[in-house]
Amino acid sequence: MEKTEHLTMTARDGFRLAIQVSGPPEAPPLLLLHGQANSHEWWDGLRSEFEPQFRTVTFDYRGTGGSRGKLDEFGELSTASFAADAAEVLDHLTISHAFVYGTSMGGRVAQMLALDFPDRVSALVLACTTPGGPNSVKRPREVGQSLARLRGREHTEYLSALFYTPEWAVAPKYSKLLGDDTMSSQESAAHLRISANHNAWDRLPEITAPTLIIHGDDDQMNPVENAHLLHERIPDSRILIFPGGRHGFFEEFAEVITPEIVSFLTESGAS
Repeated sequence: MEKTEHLTMTARDGFRLAIQVSGPPEAPPLLLLHGQANSHEWWDGLRSEFEPQFRTVTFDYRGTGGSRGKLDEFGELSTASFAADAAEVLDHLTISHAFVYGTSMGGRVAQMLALDFPDRVSALVLACTTPGGPNSVKRPREVGQSLARLRGREHTEYLSALFYTPEWAVAPKYSKLLGDDTMSSQESAAHLRISANHNAWDRLPEITAPTLIIHGDDDQMNPVENAHLLHERIPDSRILIFPGGRHGFFEEFAEVITPEIVSFLTESGAS
């Protein structure tokens, strides 16, 4: 397993971003974009499976992990501004273009990266995500109400059930997908707004990168209908629906999902 290198950089507006890089320096770069209110640790159990084929790159979104500061001093945050951060991370690492794999809110950020910086994206994988806006399919009302109402252990267990099937044997406290518990309530609320305000619907047909859309068909956090909408809107995209998969299907069934992603990216050509 490759050792992860931890770096920091100063973004265009002075905000400090934490970056993590692992894998062979000579391998094609793969930018991994994690979900809402989570840090790069989202990828801890997954990134090594992309090596040695790829040099994996992650960074902590503003308000998570090692990328901390007063968010309200740096203007309005959005999936587009996080995509601009991602482009600056690639600049800092002197990476001209990369494969991009985004999950959940990371898939929203990945859409904006492919739209606003098309030359930077060699190929795109969008997992358990949504186009956003009024044309997207919202999660069931009772799911949103439960997430807002429950606290402590009940909230964690409910969230875990949204991510994993009952067959998943790992206790919720060991999951890296259920949130960065170092975040303040203000930081978590900011991430919630960023996700909720995403709307790439009108621009999705502009995406030119080869695109794979993957989703579990039992995802109540982000209904699978959104995968079909993305597939319809993004030209020449491919779609893979995993039976029985919930929001964390890409981790629970990584032994099946990860090879599919690696195969797609390899077929898309060297970065």
